[in-house]
Amino acid sequence: MKKITVAKGDGIGPEIMDATLEILFAAGAKIEIEEIEVGEKVYLSGNASGIAPESWESIRRNKVFLKSPITTPQGGGYKSLNVSTRKFLGLYANIRPCKSLYPYVDTKHPIMDVVIVRENEEDLYAGIEHQQTDEVVQCLKLISRPGCEKIIRYAFEYAKQQNRKKVTCFTKDNIMKQTDGLFHEVFDEIAKEYPEIENEHWIIDIGAAKMADTPEAFDVIVMPNLYGDVLSDIAAQITGSVGLAGSANIGEECAMFEAIHGSAPRRAGQDIANPSGLLQGSIMMLNHIGQNDIAEKIHNAWLKTMEDGIHTYDIYKENISKEKVGTKAFTKAIIKNLGHNPTILKAVNFSHSKAMQLPKYQRRPAAKKVLEGLDLFIHWPGCDPNELAEKIKKMEFAGIHLSMITNRGIKVWPNGFKETFCTDHWRCRFKPDERVIMTKEHIIQLLQNAILEDIDTIKTENLYSFDGKPAFSLGQGQ
Repeated sequence: MKKITVAKGDGIGPEIMDATLEILFAAGAKIEIEEIEVGEKVYLSGNASGIAPESWESIRRNKVFLKSPITTPQGGGYKSLNVSTRKFLGLYANIRPCKSLYPYVDTKHPIMDVVIVRENEEDLYAGIEHQQTDEVVQCLKLISRPGCEKIIRYAFEYAKQQNRKKVTCFTKDNIMKQTDGLFHEVFDEIAKEYPEIENEHWIIDIGAAKMADTPEAFDVIVMPNLYGDVLSDIAAQITGSVGLAGSANIGEECAMFEAIHGSAPRRAGQDIANPSGLLQGSIMMLNHIGQNDIAEKIHNAWLKTMEDGIHTYDIYKENISKEKVGTKAFTKAIIKNLGHNPTILKAVNFSHSKAMQLPKYQRRPAAKKVLEGLDLFIHWPGCDPNELAEKIKKMEFAGIHLSMITNRGIKVWPNGFKETFCTDHWRCRFKPDERVIMTKEHIIQLLQNAILEDIDTIKTENLYSFDGKPAFSLGQGQ
């Protein structure tokens, strides 16, 4: 018997959770429920995170969290509970199977069967943003080697566990050579450990176009956080409906399972909501806790119900569906079909699904790190880069000189184009002469000189090489 934490959420959440639990218990799931309250009521009680400390303790104690959708109140100050849960509990992997149910659910891609594996903790979703000048704000994109290794290894282990044949990586490393470049580099490293699984890399834009047009070309796709967020919803929708998809959020200690759709408050209390998304999440939960036989029984009963044409309003279609039913009737139909397999749709078989054995991340020996220069960002309302260069060059001293100025990443000095539009946010790169070894004291001196010259510095970035390899981008146009 496994104790799990359950939150019924908001809107249609309580209805679809009750339906899901009824099916789980009818199928013989060996679980015990510990219910917590999260979401709108908790937010409005004055808790900006939407979850009480004792609820966190329940999740951390039980390690498994089955959650209905919640409503985050409008207005500032309320933190996303989903993001908080993923980050606080280290749920680094988001898994979303997207499989079409044609002809019972209408889709242009009748043989689509794709699993999106999305990194869940970092990338732009670190949420580190700043306004730096009157005209420019920034968001930091953080990609770490541990984050890359964990999610990419999970994708290959998932493919191995599920007898899938190929893992594809999507990045934009032709532009973001350091961040997405690291993700691609780690993908290539780990792929060599799985010679039995085909691997490939696509640039995200053409890869997304290919997935939307020909999803059958893909099997498992692994991506950084933002790309995975966008493409997993697209993949779910082109199978027929976002409302049918569930997801798993997996960490080294805890896991959270949910539907991917929202709380749909306008549909609440009407006995019309489709519980399929949360049910799919619960099936993934059962596989996670080793109750594969129960997961298989429920999934096949659900497929049989879909095949029988017993559909809720959101997927009901004349000439395909046979009966339009509400939440409760749909639930009873699935329970009635427990022990039966579909005859047209492909039945699932989870007997091969053994628990994954994922190694802990091992930190590599430190590289030789050398300070190669400094990018000094300044707020200057002028327009002429040559005028700015004359001002900035007054900061030079003892072998430390200005080598480049960029604006929004584009080199505007030396030899810039007058046609280039410039904002009030400038990056001024200082490099040492060959005979000078740059130090942190040089950086302090540069900042002191900026004060003397009345230059408004807003940020510095140290430029390093690691084991002799430059670890910073060039200006566009260099």
